Amino acid sequence: MLITKTYHDVPTKLDPNGRPIRIFVIAPNVPGYPNAKFPGTEIYQVTGPVERFAGQIASQGFVVACPSTYHEFEGPEPIPYDVEGTDRGNKYKVEKELAAYDEDATLAIDLLCSLKNCNGRIAATGMCLGGHLAFRAAFDRRVLASVCFFATDIHSATLGKGKKDDSLARVRKGDLTGKGELVMIFGKQDTHVPREGRDLIRKTLEDANVTTSFLEVQAQHAFIRDESSKGRWDAALTRSLFSFMMEVFERTVGRDLGEKVDNGSKIEHVC
Repeated sequence: MLITKTYHDVPTKLDPNGRPIRIFVIAPNVPGYPNAKFPGTEIYQVTGPVERFAGQIASQGFVVACPSTYHEFEGPEPIPYDVEGTDRGNKYKVEKELAAYDEDATLAIDLLCSLKNCNGRIAATGMCLGGHLAFRAAFDRRVLASVCFFATDIHSATLGKGKKDDSLARVRKGDLTGKGELVMIFGKQDTHVPREGRDLIRKTLEDANVTTSFLEVQAQHAFIRDESSKGRWDAALTRSLFSFMMEVFERTVGRDLGEKVDNGSKIEHVC
């Protein structure tokens, strides 16, 4: 499926400099069908690998919104993956207010829902920091599925200014219970999210009865990143997990099944 790319500069309330957030939109294009509508997907951090990943999602028939995460600090250009760029991004990550991250997600979802080619059925995904932001996007009832790749700082609760986020605390309070489907994907050799951290995330989600798939694969951190991956990119594993993600998206937002109804039935134990 052909795709197009554009952007929208959306006003924000929490940017201290009063600057808008630029949200890139990558969308399917079916010639001859100007009124076609597609599900929406939100994805974070618009670097080269993320833009290519978003393009693949869009080509499967999804309108993809990509917010510029650090609009409070600089323009929408991608931050490079070199040492200076990594240090800059990590600095911004703990200088940005947690509420501002959430506002970005809300604005991206609002934008998707306002587009004439989006049917209003929303999913989210992201990698690294973006994985954590996709996790928090799941608190919005409009998000029907979130697929989070090697999400950082959830286990340590260190996202945002003050390094004291409430992501797992909100899960314990029930803020994800009864909402959309969540998928957590980690590499077992991920030094950013060690086994103890992954176990904490899994236990917290299961204790809160969140609809979750938890995948641990033989990979390091950033294994999807096809640029400056520092020897960690695994193209075959990326392809497999992309297919897994698309099954989730197609099942949860790709078609309208109506409201989910819990009839209280139990799984029968059969051989």
